[in-house]
Amino acid sequence: MEKKNKNFFRRLTDKVFGGINLTWPKVIIAAVIAGVITAVIAIIPQLRYTSFIGITVTFEVWILFGIIIIMNSKSNLDSALKCFVFFLISQPLVYLIQVPFSELGWQLFGYYRYWFMWTLLCFPMGFVGYWMKKDKWWGYLILLPMIALTAMSYATYFSDFLFYLPRFILLSVFCAAAMILYPVVIFHNKAIRAVGAALGSAAVIAITVFCLLNPPVYSTEIMSNSEEHTLNDSYSVSLADDSYGNVKIVYMEDVEDYMLHADFRKGGDTVLTVVSPKGEKTEYDLHIERNTYEVTKK
Repeated sequence: MEKKNKNFFRRLTDKVFGGINLTWPKVIIAAVIAGVITAVIAIIPQLRYTSFIGITVTFEVWILFGIIIIMNSKSNLDSALKCFVFFLISQPLVYLIQVPFSELGWQLFGYYRYWFMWTLLCFPMGFVGYWMKKDKWWGYLILLPMIALTAMSYATYFSDFLFYLPRFILLSVFCAAAMILYPVVIFHNKAIRAVGAALGSAAVIAITVFCLLNPPVYSTEIMSNSEEHTLNDSYSVSLADDSYGNVKIVYMEDVEDYMLHADFRKGGDTVLTVVSPKGEKTEYDLHIERNTYEVTKK
């Protein structure tokens, strides 16, 4: 049974990474589908803090698309052109579909400049990437930058996962698996596959340990002294559940006033309590995300 499963895995990966008849119509249709799906994910607010959002902001899923195109191309030039056209269609389509749903309107295309630069780089990357099909050790060196970019995403999303469990777990698993499995599914040389998988595993372990030893902290000011919220050093503040982090009132020299500073260690919902010198308590519902928050007076 184990041997049969291994054979199935090899047949599947051989099909995906080299066994597809990748015609131009297929490339164009795939680009349109990828662009539409990415735009829809970006539009739906409920997906903002989930594993699905990765495709809208970071490289890891697009790297997979690029590798599949490269491995199913017929020559260096074919690979370069198909990678370039795939991203030239999919990336602007992502922004075009979002325009009617965004407050920025057409200004949203200002963010496309960054992705356009990477689109231009797709031509030389696709051309060079085709040499991975030669199944030589230097092919792994060509793959390494793509693994490095995926590793950066893994570090980001695993840290986000630790901050707000179980969010981003699927994306974290995807990045970790890609770092280990890319050499296995791309190359047939057993030495390259073994060394590549070992190095990928070592990188995953190293990043995981680093993130566990350096847990994420979201530091921010969540309230300022005002007529609505009186704050000074005679007031005290606390969270109903201190596992979410620490809060304190501090004097900010740059604004010459008091503010409520928070160091959040995880996301979720808790209650913020502000106590006046007279013992009067004011409570706020506090919702914490990885890089934002919401405070509502009870």
